Amino acid sequence: MEQTMNANTNINEVFSKRPLIISGPCSAETEQQVVETATRLAKTGKIDMLRAGIWKPRTRPGSFEGIGTKGLPWLQQAKKITGLPVAIEVATGKQVEDALHFDIDVLWIGARTTVNPFSVQEVADALRGANVPVLIKNPINPDLELWTGAVERVAKAGIKQIGLIHRGFSSYGNTEYRNAPMWHLAIEMKRRNPEMMIINDPSHICGRRDILLDVAQKAIDLDFDGLMIESHIDPDNAWSDAKQQVTPEKLAEMLDTIIWRKEDINSEEFHAALEKLRQQINHLDDELLQLLGQRMKIADKIGEFKRNNNITILQTNRWNEILQRAFKEGGKVGLSKEFITKYFDAVHMESINHQNAIMNS
Repeated sequence: MEQTMNANTNINEVFSKRPLIISGPCSAETEQQVVETATRLAKTGKIDMLRAGIWKPRTRPGSFEGIGTKGLPWLQQAKKITGLPVAIEVATGKQVEDALHFDIDVLWIGARTTVNPFSVQEVADALRGANVPVLIKNPINPDLELWTGAVERVAKAGIKQIGLIHRGFSSYGNTEYRNAPMWHLAIEMKRRNPEMMIINDPSHICGRRDILLDVAQKAIDLDFDGLMIESHIDPDNAWSDAKQQVTPEKLAEMLDTIIWRKEDINSEEFHAALEKLRQQINHLDDELLQLLGQRMKIADKIGEFKRNNNITILQTNRWNEILQRAFKEGGKVGLSKEFITKYFDAVHMESINHQNAIMNS
């Protein structure tokens, strides 16, 4: 993958590039740090846009909350030297005004803002009349309607170029990632907005640099339009999120390692073979639906039996028995325990709904 940039590049051209690669420090700390990071990133020839956190929403007070508005001229200087357009996160109307005053090229709305419609509306109101691309991160909690609502509010403010950033979701019990990717939610958002750019943020999903490549590759395999990865000249001593940042040179190595997939190829043979396999899947899906329908008819009969004998719908021992049997049999045919759990949870809830309708009819 080869990326090039010059000072005269139109931001609209950059915003339409695929893959779009955005990188830079989690936080702007000093002018020297911002400029050196930008210079080293530009030298790799693989970066389309520089990012840096100016205002940092932190979970707990006392943490570094960003350098503030005085860091905006540093980004101007970095852009002047490298030609890289710059992007920052905004969370309030005043931050939008300051960013536009200093000619920031792209703004993004962070996860902690997307979760609050009042905050999104304040940002949207400040954006009214502006001609600037806006990226919207998913909310911290797994709620697609909040994400969609943020997109709608920004669109109603007259912003024409809107993109999505998938940065993972807070999840109880999650231990592998800083924010669980919950890929199915990002895929659903992509399905709902097929023409809208969606890029992946491995840094905030992973929370640590050793698994960045795996997540980035999966995003590209899933046809994401680009990546936002944090880079710092001295990651271990970064003022925020040190564990998830990499040097510009390490980032370049990672980007060279990624296999960049294509959504399609111009080959009749390929399409014919793929269509044949897809038809097989369609037939199997039809059979599965028929079997599920038969299963629910039996669930209806069980519901009648329970109603006539005043038996509760939920039978915990029976449910555990079903799951254990499914784990055993599913493992034999290559199905993961995670998939089996989600699938049978959905089937179980549908069965409960059927029985509930019977028992209360």
